[in-house]
Amino acid sequence: MIRTVLMLGFWTALLPFAALLGFPWTLFTGNVSFLYRMGMWGSWTGICIAGIKVKTIGLDKLDPARTYVFMVNHVSNIDPPLLLPLIPRRTSVMARKELFGYPLLGKMMRLGSLVPVDRGNRESGIAAVRAASHVIRSGINMTIFVEGKRSYDGRLLPFKKGPFYLAEECDVPVVPVTIVGTHAIMPKRRFAIRPGTVTVIFHDAIEPRDFGGRERLMMTVRSAIDSGLTPELQENRVTTTTDIGKQERGIVAREAREART
Repeated sequence: MIRTVLMLGFWTALLPFAALLGFPWTLFTGNVSFLYRMGMWGSWTGICIAGIKVKTIGLDKLDPARTYVFMVNHVSNIDPPLLLPLIPRRTSVMARKELFGYPLLGKMMRLGSLVPVDRGNRESGIAAVRAASHVIRSGINMTIFVEGKRSYDGRLLPFKKGPFYLAEECDVPVVPVTIVGTHAIMPKRRFAIRPGTVTVIFHDAIEPRDFGGRERLMMTVRSAIDSGLTPELQENRVTTTTDIGKQERGIVAREAREART
């Protein structure tokens, strides 16, 4: 609990500096880079204060000059401030639409190319995908917690379809990311943080030529993220060539039906 209070205290103390330095500079120049770097530094420093150590796997394989869609599992409130500073260059995220209603905060979020979304509204979800596609085409990465909400037990929840429409539309590589360990450090509905080590696995990028359709891309991303979880949290896997073939033929059949409609 003490570490949690220290982390939150640090973030609270950082806000006046952001308000006095970062906000005016961003409003004056229209450039969010300084405020973004300040935010990422503050996020990472807060994580360190909380006693969380982070181990990364596969981060060195990413090309900083390329734009990616990162699709990530989600189990804890600590996931975003831990993950986002690791992403090469700037990344956007989808944020609750209500936050954009606060005058100054909403202005900063728009300047930062964050995407508003109302998760309970299908039309809003479609609009969010369109807005995210504009962000990606401007050269900014997009990081999406692909389950749409936090898992209670660390196992994967069903994936939202919107991120896969987005990946197909933008034609950029998709990087599945597995966060392992935050469930033990700060599970859903617990305020206190336990010190510990978190592993963040950046799996091999899936190039657009290898998508093979939306359903198959979803299956590939899910399999990659699941493979990074600890054995007791992994799903039952398709283990035989015959079963894999049947699953892929089913996907092809569904895609053909969608094409006809």
